[in-house]
Amino acid sequence: MEWQPDEQGLQQVLQLLKDSQSPDTATQRAVQDKLEQLNQFPDFNNYLIFVLTCLKSEDEPTRSLSGLILKNNVKAHYQNFPPNVADFIKRECLNNIGDPSPLIRATIGILITTIASKGELQTWPELLPQLCNLLNSEDYNTCEGSFGALQKICEDSSELLDSDALNRPLNIMIPKFLQFFKHCSPKIRSHAIACVNQFIIGRAQALMDNIDTFIESLFALAGDEDCEVRKNVCRALVMLLEVRIDRLIPHMHSIIQYMLQRTQDPDENVALEACEFWLTLAEQPICQEALSGHLVQLIPILVNGMKYSEIDIILLKGDVEEDETIPDSEQDIKPRFHKSRTVTLQHEGGEGEEAENIDDDEDDDDDTLSDWNLRKCSAAALDVLANVFREELLPHLLPLLKGLLFHPDWVIKESGILVLGAIAEGCMHGMVPYLPELIPHLIQCLCDKKALVRSIACWTLSRYAHWVVSQPPDAHLKPLMTELLKRILDGNKRVQEAACSAFATLEEEACTELVPYLSFILDTLVFAFGKYQHKNLLILYDAIGTLADSVGHHLNQPEYIQKLMPPLIAKWNELKDEDKDLFPLLECLSSVATALQSGFLPYCEPVYQRCVTLVQKTLAQAMMYSQQPDQYEAPDKDFMIVALDLLSGLAEGLGGHVDTLVARSNIMTLLFQCMQDTMPEVRQSSFALLGDLTKACFPHVKPCIAEFMPILGTNLNPEFISVCNNATWAIGEICMQMGVEMQPYIAMVLNQLVEIINRPNTPKTLLENTAITIGRLGYVCPQEVAPMLPQFIRPWCTSLRNIRDNEEKDSAFRGICMMIGVNPGGVVQDFIFFCDAVASWVNPKDDLRDMFYKILHGFKEQVGEENWQQFSEQFPPLLKERLAACYGV
Repeated sequence: MEWQPDEQGLQQVLQLLKDSQSPDTATQRAVQDKLEQLNQFPDFNNYLIFVLTCLKSEDEPTRSLSGLILKNNVKAHYQNFPPNVADFIKRECLNNIGDPSPLIRATIGILITTIASKGELQTWPELLPQLCNLLNSEDYNTCEGSFGALQKICEDSSELLDSDALNRPLNIMIPKFLQFFKHCSPKIRSHAIACVNQFIIGRAQALMDNIDTFIESLFALAGDEDCEVRKNVCRALVMLLEVRIDRLIPHMHSIIQYMLQRTQDPDENVALEACEFWLTLAEQPICQEALSGHLVQLIPILVNGMKYSEIDIILLKGDVEEDETIPDSEQDIKPRFHKSRTVTLQHEGGEGEEAENIDDDEDDDDDTLSDWNLRKCSAAALDVLANVFREELLPHLLPLLKGLLFHPDWVIKESGILVLGAIAEGCMHGMVPYLPELIPHLIQCLCDKKALVRSIACWTLSRYAHWVVSQPPDAHLKPLMTELLKRILDGNKRVQEAACSAFATLEEEACTELVPYLSFILDTLVFAFGKYQHKNLLILYDAIGTLADSVGHHLNQPEYIQKLMPPLIAKWNELKDEDKDLFPLLECLSSVATALQSGFLPYCEPVYQRCVTLVQKTLAQAMMYSQQPDQYEAPDKDFMIVALDLLSGLAEGLGGHVDTLVARSNIMTLLFQCMQDTMPEVRQSSFALLGDLTKACFPHVKPCIAEFMPILGTNLNPEFISVCNNATWAIGEICMQMGVEMQPYIAMVLNQLVEIINRPNTPKTLLENTAITIGRLGYVCPQEVAPMLPQFIRPWCTSLRNIRDNEEKDSAFRGICMMIGVNPGGVVQDFIFFCDAVASWVNPKDDLRDMFYKILHGFKEQVGEENWQQFSEQFPPLLKERLAACYGV
């Protein structure tokens, strides 16, 4: 006997479905409670499927809602459904997949794939054969409904379908889908392509066996009048370009011709899919060869796609010029992620290199439309193609640019400025002759009456900041800075944001060139403080922090401190400990404290105290959570990480002045806990702080060394590069303070360090810090470390040859010399590497130079003149000259 609903129960369920469509929150809450109540009855789900599939008298939205509630129940408790309920639901789904209503068909399809993805593909063996069978139905609704369900299953379970677990159903399904590429209904054709598309990236064997049929079928659909079909054809070709370019190469010319047409499709969704083709092609080795003959057609199409569409302008409120007084809606503010502190060394010919885990800056010129669109895709494609073709692109672009940049219609002019920014990286060399007249024009565009033109001009100018800074300051830097600072105070929030970001880029490029203008810059940034809404304030902190990083100690002037600190401290006092806006403010203060050094003293106490409190609160919350996870929430450890990093900034900036603050706090106890935290970023920041405190006020660190060293030893694990890097650096700093007293701890760390320096593919930063620390250990305890010399001398020498002369390098090389004194035989096999490392010094201190001299001459005397001649024949000429000139060997 089939299950039948009870009339009273059915009325209850229908009432619930009606109530749940009410906008009133109290009603919504009652609905949730009622749902939980009804879920106690095993056959409640039978009522839901009954309303969806059988109750044709009800309106469609109510029936569909019943199916969606059932879908959520399946997601949450399917394993608890009694077997007869589960079977009833499955049967009803398959019997009604051809419902006349598209909404109901789609809902049943979602329900089927939800059950299937609950591991039920294995236990519902008739599902796929039945759906595939229903595709042959004469009834359009049944065919379309089954295809809709199959498409969802292919999307959700593509890997499982291509596995032995199910007996490889794709061997039947894919040939079947390919037959439907020729179906008379566009909706069915579109489903068929979408199903097959799910298996391209995973290179499903059944598809690879039919790849030529697939590609021919796609070509046959090239001229399809339905935009959904065209979109799926483009998507297929883009994926095939990544996976099976070998099958496309014979047809590449005609595919490119087709994609040129589609990139101009009247339907923007089709054009966007087609535009992805150029992005993907640019990453293929054949790009240059395949495309160079087509640039003359492609470039104008991409440039044309870079205009704002009418809908973009409406969404961006492009006609609103002044909006600075309107508060931001909170969902517009993207979450920020703090990047923990990593200790790096200075290199030859440049500043300290950034750690390896850095993501490239996203050059995103209009964030609020963060959904991908044709404009962004076209700009990205032009950017990557500029990097492939370089100057070759310019003959196709320059004639267009002239017309765009001076066009009376602001939308076209704006797109020209975007084009100029997009090619900045790839075509910089070829653009240089035109920049002296283009940059002044762009600076003029900063005053355009349209906000969207002003904001894009900020972005494009930032892409040429490197060139601007390379010219005499009065030529372009000064006018650019003057105008950008005005834009930071623009009445339009989007322009404020673009100007702040552009100014931060300019600061990074210009560094100390900005010092003469500091007063003027600070006046502007401080004025913006009082003017900005929430979202842009966060970007302003970044601009201030970057300024401090860029000009360093030049910021330490009473008049500058007087301008800058009061508003920062006012914000600091205004924010609660739980407010995530503390992150960017703490990062900013960390840069400011490091730059101001002793100038930060008057402000350091409250800042220091609060950081310690943040660490303490987070640790306490973590503790409560670990003991009673049902009672307490897990803490956001970013608060602790940012606080530790600011404490590092204080220790680095204030040096010995931090002594009294540390003495009056329990920071060492907290640090002991942080160093053992489960989260790598917390440990990473703790070790950075430990190293900075060791340099600034070692007497407070020393009593804890016996407890700290074993923890440092266990963190010498290169699985966590940044943690390992900072732990290594801290050991080196501790060692310089401990001297001979380091001896009991050598065994805890030396073997791991030697292992790391010999590991293949270790990032450069970590190799350098490891070499410095091994050298420093040898400096204080040569007897203990020297026996290991032959195991590390070669990688040690190669990793330090590119480091600039500095304190760290000095102490490490002294260590190596002392170890050679103890164990000269340990370096014999690799002496040429030692010679090369010695030659990398520009001007070592006199006593270090003497140590080098003695070792080189000692070795020469040991082996005798003749052998030395043979040995030094292997030297590259430059090395030979350096050693002869500096050390007379």
